[in-house]
Amino acid sequence: MKSFFRLGAIAALFSVADLVAAQQSPFSIASTDDIKETASTIVWDLLQYYHGNETGQTPGILPGPPPAGDYYWWEGGAMWGTLIDYWYLTGDSTYNDLIMQAVLWQVGPYNDFQPPNVTLSLGNDDQAFWGMTAMLAAEENFPNPPSDKPQWLALAQGVFNTQASPDRHDSTCGGGLRWQIPPTNNGYSYKNSIANGCFFNLGARLARYTNNATYSDWAEKTWDWMVGVGFLNSTSYAIYDGADVTNNCTDIHMAEFSYNNAVWALGAAYMYNHTRSDTWKTRVQKLVDHGLETFFDNGIAYEPSCEGIGTCNTDMVSFKGYLHRWYSTLTQLAPFTADKVLPVLKTSAQAAVKQCTGGALGRQCGFKWSTGVYDGRSGAGQEMNVVGAVSSLLIGQAKVPVTSDTGGTSKGDPNAGSNPNSFQRPVTPITTGDRAGAGILTAVLVGSISGVLGWMSFGA
Repeated sequence: MKSFFRLGAIAALFSVADLVAAQQSPFSIASTDDIKETASTIVWDLLQYYHGNETGQTPGILPGPPPAGDYYWWEGGAMWGTLIDYWYLTGDSTYNDLIMQAVLWQVGPYNDFQPPNVTLSLGNDDQAFWGMTAMLAAEENFPNPPSDKPQWLALAQGVFNTQASPDRHDSTCGGGLRWQIPPTNNGYSYKNSIANGCFFNLGARLARYTNNATYSDWAEKTWDWMVGVGFLNSTSYAIYDGADVTNNCTDIHMAEFSYNNAVWALGAAYMYNHTRSDTWKTRVQKLVDHGLETFFDNGIAYEPSCEGIGTCNTDMVSFKGYLHRWYSTLTQLAPFTADKVLPVLKTSAQAAVKQCTGGALGRQCGFKWSTGVYDGRSGAGQEMNVVGAVSSLLIGQAKVPVTSDTGGTSKGDPNAGSNPNSFQRPVTPITTGDRAGAGILTAVLVGSISGVLGWMSFGA
C-alpha cells in the first residue's frame, strides 16, 4: 500500500485544518477520466491507513482490533473487496499484488477465513465479508492465485460450507445463524440480519456461479427464516438488526442499517438473475424501493440509525461504500432497477466528493455527505466509502459478473470448509520469517509503483 510515501507525520496528513470548510474539493466526477483520477487519488489516501505490508506487521488487516487500533478484522476483508471492484471498474492494476497477498494471508489453516488469531472477534458476518471478497474475485475474474495457493471460488465455498454446517444452525428462534461463532464471544446469544444476510448473499452468488441447487436452496431457506422470525418485514421490506435468543428472538432490535438492506438486495438480485423468477423480481424491487427511501436523504447516502441522532461507530462509518457498490452491481443483475438506482448513486457520489476537503492536502473525506462540508472525522471507512461511490459510477461500462459458464476461470472445491470449528486450532505465533516476508513485499511494491505515485507527495 502507499504508506510508503509518508508526508512527514501521518497525523499531519489527516489532521483537521482550520480552513477546511472554506476549501473546495479537488475532485471531479464530470467525465470517465475524472472519475478514474478521483478514485485513484482516494484509493491512495485510503491505503495510508494500511500497514500490513510493512516489516513486522500482519498482511491483510487494518490496525486493530480495539484497543490496539480502530478496526476489527472484517473491515480489512471489506477493504480488499472495495479495491477489487476498483480494479474491475477502472482497469488500474497497481494494487493487484497487494490485494492478492493481503487476502491470501488471512485464509487460515483450513482455507476458510478462520485464522485462529482473530477468534476473539470472529463472527459469522466477519468471516463472510472475507468470503464475499473471494467470491467477488471469482465473479470479476481477478487474477487467480498461484496454483499452490487456495483459489477464489474454493475460498468462497469454504466459508459457505462452514456456515451451512449444523454446528452453526441451532433450534433457537427456529434456526438461523448466530452473530458470533465461538460460544465464548460476547454476542453469541444474538442472531442478526447481517450474519444471515451475508450467508444468503454468498449462497445466491454461488448458486448463480456454479448452477448448484444446494446453494439456492439455502438462500431460499434463509430468506424464509428471516421473514418468519420477523427480521425482514414482508410488507415494508424493512430489515431490522436482530434479537437475542434468550427470548426466542421476540424482542427485536428495530434499528435499520444500510448494509443490511444492500446485502439482501444484492443477494436477491443474484437470485433473480439466476432464476428469472417473478418472486425474486418483486423482492428486489421492494428492497430497493425501501432502501432508496430510507438510506438516501435527498438522493445522498445517509445512515439513519446513527447519523444525526448519535455517533456512528467505526464499523458503521464504512456502510455507505457497501451501499453504493452493491446497489450499482444489482443494476447489472436486475437491469429493471437501473433507471431508478443509477441517478441516485450519481447524486450521492457528487455529494461524497464535494465534502472531501479535509487534512493537510485539502482532500480528506469525512462521513456526513449531505452537509456538503468535511465533518472533521476521517478514517479508512470514510475513504473506502468514497472510493466505492466514485468507482461505481463506471458500472455501465463494466461486464456483468461472470459464472463458470460465462467465462469464469476460478477453480472451486465443493467440499471446502470441512472443519467449521477450525478456529479452535492452537494459535501459531508469527515468526521472524513471516515478518520478513511482509517486509520483502513492501520493498518490491515500493520499487514498482513509486514512479506512478510519487507526484502525489506534493499534494493538491
